[in-house]
Amino acid sequence: MSDIIYCLGFISSKLSLELANKVSASSFCRRRLPVMMVRCQMAENLKTATKFVEQGHIRVGPEVIKDPAFLLTRNMEDFLTWTDTSKIRKQVLEYNNLRDDFDTM
Repeated sequence: MSDIIYCLGFISSKLSLELANKVSASSFCRRRLPVMMVRCQMAENLKTATKFVEQGHIRVGPEVIKDPAFLLTRNMEDFLTWTDTSKIRKQVLEYNNLRDDFDTM
């Protein structure tokens, strides 16, 4: 039981089942996609992050996510990124001088 709650990201350690009693509604809110985007500095605030998600700029693994209520597990955190066709992704790459000439074609 504590392994599942740990993998979902609601508790910080899977050694104690007592931590499962402390899971609250705010634990679920902290794992939502826009909150994780702000935490990863992909957006400045929740309103902007929610707008990016709803417009289809974000993908988790190969899937484009358009639901801001999507819960991100610990395993999926590493696969959070911009979609390939996102104009925001292109702006970020240009700003960091990482945009490839092949992308402009």
